[in-house]
Amino acid sequence: MANDITLFKSCIPLLDEVYKEASLTSVLDGAPELAQSGANADEMIIPLMEMSGLADYSRASGFEQGDVTLRQETVRCNFDRGRMFTVDALDDAETAGIAFGRLSGEFIRTRVVPELDAFRLSRYASFPGVTVRSAALSTGAAAVEALRACVTRMDDLEVPADGRVLFILPALRGLIEDLDTTKSRAVLGRFSQIISVPQTRMYTAITQNSAGYQKAEGAKDLNFLCVHPSAVIQYQKHIAPKIITPEMNPDADAWKFGYRSVGIASVYQNKVAGVYAHTAV
Repeated sequence: MANDITLFKSCIPLLDEVYKEASLTSVLDGAPELAQSGANADEMIIPLMEMSGLADYSRASGFEQGDVTLRQETVRCNFDRGRMFTVDALDDAETAGIAFGRLSGEFIRTRVVPELDAFRLSRYASFPGVTVRSAALSTGAAAVEALRACVTRMDDLEVPADGRVLFILPALRGLIEDLDTTKSRAVLGRFSQIISVPQTRMYTAITQNSAGYQKAEGAKDLNFLCVHPSAVIQYQKHIAPKIITPEMNPDADAWKFGYRSVGIASVYQNKVAGVYAHTAV
């Protein structure tokens, strides 16, 4: 039976590929080699860099000594969700493996990724200190002005111009592109990447339950969210650790596969300027 389990585990790396292709926020994922598992299942260890600023130069003694510190900090994951799949024991383990692969792949595309995107965007938009503006954007001209305000605000706060990612409602993006003016093209050109996100993933807060997620009571719809990747802490573990064979399943003649996704979505306290949210009124 060990070989059969190995067969199923060979599907697990493919689940990460499904996630990367389907997730609209995976572009913000931190480099996996920089994050380590913590002592507990819901902890991760991430690197943080601190450095000194400029000091006066002395003609007598020269430069004042500065410090650069790279330390590891343990953070607690704020996303920990899972589900157990059951696949009937069919002709052989390989056939069941195909069924598991299709089931888990569809589950990630239609259930895991939408919730994960909504969770992340809501966390960034509602993080204390992040700039939030609200207005009804019913025309392309109004949307252009809102984006120009976003760009100006980030420029004033010295957020790097290169690398800014804009998450925006498809309808709003369409209104801007339909203008096809110098102003509309110029403002869109200020973002390194523009990603259209459906309204169902664009809220300031969500409620998670056993059926998935929904817009939280009192939450607002997001019109757009601009994020510089350096401002956010985003790491995700994709785990399918529990595989139970039909022989070991006391409830049914079926394979059982436990899927669990653990991760963190937050903003660095000293980099809140790198996130700008715009909501509906």
